[in-house]
Amino acid sequence: MPEYDVLVVGGGPAGLSAALNLGRSLARVLVVDADRPRNAATLNSHGFLTRDGVPPSELRKIARAELTAYPNVEVRSRMRVTALGAADNGFVAGIGRREATESVSAGAVLLATGLRETLPEVPNLRGFYGMSLFSCAACDAWELRGRSLALIGESADLADRARLIAHWTPRLTVFTHGSEAVTTTEEAELASAGVTVVREAITELVGDRGRIEGVQVAGGGVHAVDGGFVRPEWESDLSFLDGISPRRDADGHVVTDRSGRTSVGGLYAAGDVAAPGPQQLIVAAGAGARVAAVITHDAIGVATTH
Repeated sequence: MPEYDVLVVGGGPAGLSAALNLGRSLARVLVVDADRPRNAATLNSHGFLTRDGVPPSELRKIARAELTAYPNVEVRSRMRVTALGAADNGFVAGIGRREATESVSAGAVLLATGLRETLPEVPNLRGFYGMSLFSCAACDAWELRGRSLALIGESADLADRARLIAHWTPRLTVFTHGSEAVTTTEEAELASAGVTVVREAITELVGDRGRIEGVQVAGGGVHAVDGGFVRPEWESDLSFLDGISPRRDADGHVVTDRSGRTSVGGLYAAGDVAAPGPQQLIVAAGAGARVAAVITHDAIGVATTH
């Protein structure tokens, strides 16, 4: 059974950043990546120093190319961890494309699986997502500043998201898609800030080639917009954990200490899978680098931060 110092589950910015730094620390590292990133629909990512505007796929390509300089780092693409359990002095994992075809062991494991994303059930929303409708204000609001925008969602934090997005535009309409996501009190507060709330169910998004132009609601009315945001629901998929139960918060994110350690010894988490959840790419990458240092220090038995 192949033995690795660290198994990294997930090949997004957190996992790849961790693998780079672990490799430079002489660890034998295996990265297992299913190649199904949450930002697959995003054409350009923003806010990553020296890589502002680069497609997320290009960022991953560059990161993987850099890892080839380290013979002690191995990346398995289009593979997934099918089972992960505790073993003597570490962990044992089954990996494969669908079912486990190989078993590997590792002294430590980093969960960097990211999150699964579920969008509101709005007709043809996928045709605009990642092109003129986005989920991250910090990532994409600059390009939409000052425009007439939509915010579509059904979650309890929709009013808070509306207040955030209103920082970039005075012309914002919130669509609850027939849900009670925004209370009457919140609606009044938003109205005082110039934000309109539309409660009818959305029947269609109007536009062409990924560029949204309007939101049609039940009854036939169309609200003109030039772009907007969606509030997805997120969930972590850790069904492969076998007999291992790291503590999670109320939203299902893995709870860690400030250094990325979970409640299970030798098991770490970084990126979107860890509380508080979805993060900018640069934040996730930074978390991966930080946890990599912690894993190295824990393995050696030292507490220094440098």
